[in-house]
Amino acid sequence: MKDFFLTSLRRTSTTIQPFREAAHALSRILATEASTHIPLQSIKVQTPLGEASGTIIKHRIVLATILRAGLAMLPAFEELFPAAPIGFFGIRRDEKTAEPHLYYQNLPEITPHDWVLLVDPMLATGGSATVALSKLEESGAILSQTLLISIVSAQPGVDAIRKRFPKITLITGATDPSLNNRKFIVPGLGDFGDRYFGT
Repeated sequence: MKDFFLTSLRRTSTTIQPFREAAHALSRILATEASTHIPLQSIKVQTPLGEASGTIIKHRIVLATILRAGLAMLPAFEELFPAAPIGFFGIRRDEKTAEPHLYYQNLPEITPHDWVLLVDPMLATGGSATVALSKLEESGAILSQTLLISIVSAQPGVDAIRKRFPKITLITGATDPSLNNRKFIVPGLGDFGDRYFGT
């Protein structure tokens, strides 16, 4: 089903409603995939008829996203982790240089016991993700307990993140081969935020 929703997102003729529906559906798939990387603890629970084995999430989950496109992915992760505090990064990419500029940051307290899930639909050069991951690390996140989740990634961005942050877990719906001269993912799906928000 992942490819089905990706196809809808990529298609130029997809209008705003089916684009949003596909983005939400694919985000739920990626959230479920991310959950398989989080440690669980075995417990015993009492049912109405006896005792059963079960599991609970061992650590607190912290969600973080990069504005504005990352807002589209948040609902799926909030559904799966309803108690998770949420942090935000405002990172604007310079249209000429493609360099990221942090203009806003608001994070909950992060402890060494937490698992941090950073969501951003598009991983192009890796510049914005690098800024966010660096700030998360400065704020107490353990990189081996940090997941970066994207809908579409470019191979150059994947390579840059893996080189700079080898301990994080990277989850993506698709990895495309290249970037164009404007640093957009090719073939990609265009500007995710503009297509999702209708701007």
